[in-house]
Amino acid sequence: MHGLLAALVATPFVAGVLAAPADRPAHPVFAFQDPEIDESSGLVVRDGLFVTVNDSGDTARVFVVDPATGETVGRTSWDADPIDDEALAPAAHSTDVWVGDIGDNLADRDSITITRVPTGRGELSGAVASYRLEYPDGAHDAETLMVDPVSGQVLIASKGFMGSIYAAPEQLTSGTNELKKVGEAPGIATDGAFFPDGKHLVIRDYDSATFYTYPGLEEVGEMTLPAQQQGEGIAVAPDGKVYVCSEGVESPVLEVAIPDRIRSVLDGDPHHPSAGPRPADDVPATTSHDDDRSPWPWAIGGGALVAIVLVLLRALRPR
Repeated sequence: MHGLLAALVATPFVAGVLAAPADRPAHPVFAFQDPEIDESSGLVVRDGLFVTVNDSGDTARVFVVDPATGETVGRTSWDADPIDDEALAPAAHSTDVWVGDIGDNLADRDSITITRVPTGRGELSGAVASYRLEYPDGAHDAETLMVDPVSGQVLIASKGFMGSIYAAPEQLTSGTNELKKVGEAPGIATDGAFFPDGKHLVIRDYDSATFYTYPGLEEVGEMTLPAQQQGEGIAVAPDGKVYVCSEGVESPVLEVAIPDRIRSVLDGDPHHPSAGPRPADDVPATTSHDDDRSPWPWAIGGGALVAIVLVLLRALRPR
């Protein structure tokens, strides 16, 4: 029953992905060559290397990949039995990464877990730290983990028709750390990342990315991402370049070009205090207007179906 319901939930969103524009400015950097990287669901760029993690079903491990070849040059594993690893974020002032065991498709977990692990070339093992987090308003599915590069504070964006951004306590402790809702997130968020200045962040869904100020969380602008098999990863490199990845064996990692109207805000251009919404004619030369289809029909249908499925799930639970 749960498998059928999950399929019903996914259908409208998959349809939305298929309807998205298929040709957007992007530069393929490399493709994962390791067959064990089959469901890349998070991405971090550090010291010229790319770090990724598979989502649910894998063991507790992350992969370090050399973009020159696409080959895995390092792995870190630790003693844990993750429920649903879905995200990565670079730890502040360190080469460590945070791994988010935050997936919760049925929204029935009492708490979620984030784990900090070292990364680099070679085989590494052991976690630096692990913490439990709890939402203040009930369980949520999530695939987006972000870390403020200045303060080190952890943020999570829930994945739903209407998403929310939650902040963890600045000082994490043993036991359960309660998250605090601090803003709204795009619907169906699949990943996010801070920019190096700590003053901006980006959150993606399957076919678009939305940019925000931080900590104000005011929307700067939105751009369409290139079509991918199942786009679930986004990373911002130390030089401000943005990369996206997707699930699938030998899936490519792409560098995406941020529109000038958004980049000017990210760079602090005083003549562009706000990029605002994307103009209707802001379509790359390689994309026809016929391909620029609105996501609203499938989003509305998907949201209604999610609500129905959630009601059914609660009704089917033993009392």
